[in-house]
Amino acid sequence: MTAREPGSPLVKSAAALVAEANAVIETISQSESSALLDNPRILLVDIRDPRELEREGVIPGAFRAPRGMLEFWVDPESPYYKPALDDGRKLVLYCGSGWRSALAARSLKEMGRTDVAHLEGGFSAWKRAGWPVEEHRARD
Repeated sequence: MTAREPGSPLVKSAAALVAEANAVIETISQSESSALLDNPRILLVDIRDPRELEREGVIPGAFRAPRGMLEFWVDPESPYYKPALDDGRKLVLYCGSGWRSALAARSLKEMGRTDVAHLEGGFSAWKRAGWPVEEHRARD
């Protein structure tokens, strides 16, 4: 394998990866998103970086799972497994704009999860739509 020259085009862009992911995963539109808060069969999962949570706030009741740990947290064979992500509820992932969550949803789908979707436009679109947001409180 040869190294890529700095500044040379990639074989596949990040935007292409996101488009491919969006073609095979379920996307929840912003118009459908307000019903997610009161649905006991849905778990909203915030995969944003902790700095984003502190700066922008969070969706009330969302489970926070850093993007870098998500696959480990949903895998029952992993020492990092989090049963809260495997309790029968559908996982609706979101990030800042919907790119990371699309890739993450595809990854979970590839792991065999059939109960996963992502939020179109991510947290930014949620906030612009005027849906509830609360200040982030660090966990103990």
